Amino acid sequence: MARSTIARLTGLSPASVTDHCARLAELGFVREATAPRRSNGVGRPRVPLDMDNSRFVVGGVHVAVPYTTVALLDLRGRVVAERELKRSGAPDPYGVLARAADGLGALLDAAPGSRPLGVGFAAGGWVDRDSGTVVEHPMLGWREVPVREVLGAHTGLPVHVDGHARALVNAERLFGRARGSRSVLHLFVGNVVDAAFATNDEVHHGPRSQAGAIAHLPVPGGTETCDCGRVGCLQAELSERTLCRRARAAGVIDGANPTHVVRAAAGGAPVAVRLLTDRARMTGRAVGLLLDVLNPETVVVTEIGILSREDCLGSLRAAVGTERAAAVVPSSFADSVLATAGGSVALDVLYRDPLGASFERVT
Repeated sequence: MARSTIARLTGLSPASVTDHCARLAELGFVREATAPRRSNGVGRPRVPLDMDNSRFVVGGVHVAVPYTTVALLDLRGRVVAERELKRSGAPDPYGVLARAADGLGALLDAAPGSRPLGVGFAAGGWVDRDSGTVVEHPMLGWREVPVREVLGAHTGLPVHVDGHARALVNAERLFGRARGSRSVLHLFVGNVVDAAFATNDEVHHGPRSQAGAIAHLPVPGGTETCDCGRVGCLQAELSERTLCRRARAAGVIDGANPTHVVRAAAGGAPVAVRLLTDRARMTGRAVGLLLDVLNPETVVVTEIGILSREDCLGSLRAAVGTERAAAVVPSSFADSVLATAGGSVALDVLYRDPLGASFERVT
C-alpha cells in the first residue's frame, strides 16, 4: 500500500510515516513495489510499499513429546523449510536443544542468502516467557530448563520462548483466521492439552506465564483416571496417548502415532471414525466450558481429528451448541502447526516493535 494509505490507517502524520518507512527499508523489512500507481490517472504516481521477503527468516523450534520440529519461516509467517527430529529414550533437555540447533543450522545451510533474525521456541507445559525457561513439562520430565540460554549459546542468535498455545494465538492474530478479532481463545489438544486467551492483541500470561494450564479441568462424561487421582480431567481424557491406547485396544493401530488413527478412519475403519468423533465431541464440551467463562469472539482449536475431518469438526460444533458453533474454527495452519508455533514466537516480537526489537547476533 501507499504511504498515504498507511498515514490514513494509522493516524500518523505523512512525515512520520515517511520516516518510519525509510528506517524499515534501511533494515530490509520493507521495499518499494516495482510498479507505481496513479490516483485516478492524475497527479504524481504513488509508489506502494510491500514486505521484503527476500532477506530474512526466523527459526522455529517446537518440542513435542515424541519429536522436535525445526523450521524456517519468512516474515509473512510462511514455513519455507521444516524438519522433524525423532527421539528415542529419555528426552535429555540439553541434548534435545543441541540437536535442534544443529537441525536449524542444516536448514540454513540449505537456504543460502537467508539471514536469520532469531529463533522462536515453543512447547507445552509451563513455559515462562520472561525468563526463557521451561519451568515444568511433566511428560518430558523437564524442570527449570534455561532454553533461551542454551539455544542462544548453540545458535549465536537471540532466542524468544513461549508456550505453544500462546504462540499459536499470536500466529492466528498475525496471519490466520483470527485477524481482526477482538478476543481469541486457542485450545491445543495433543499429548499436552492447554489453552491461551488474547484480548485486543494482548495474550494473557499471568505470573510466571502460568495462564492456560487447563489439564485438570473436569470434563462432563469423562472416564479416564488422571495421574492426580481424579477421574475425567481434560488432559487425561483428550491426550493423544489416550487416543492411541484406545485405538490399540480396539485393534485399529499397533503403535503410538495418532496420524495412524486418522489414516485408518480415512480408509473407512468405523472404530477409528468413532474414536476421533468421540474425542472431538469431548473437545467440544471443553470448549463450551471455556466459552462460558471467557466468552471470546473467536475460538481456534488445534486437534488432529478436527484438522483432518469434517465429521470431527461437526461433532465439536454440535457439542458446543448451535448458538456459538460458528465462532469455533480449526487452526489456520493444519499442515504446519508445530513449525508455525515455534517461528511465530520470534515473529510476534518482531511485529510488536520492528525498530526497537533486538535481533543482533548473540556474542
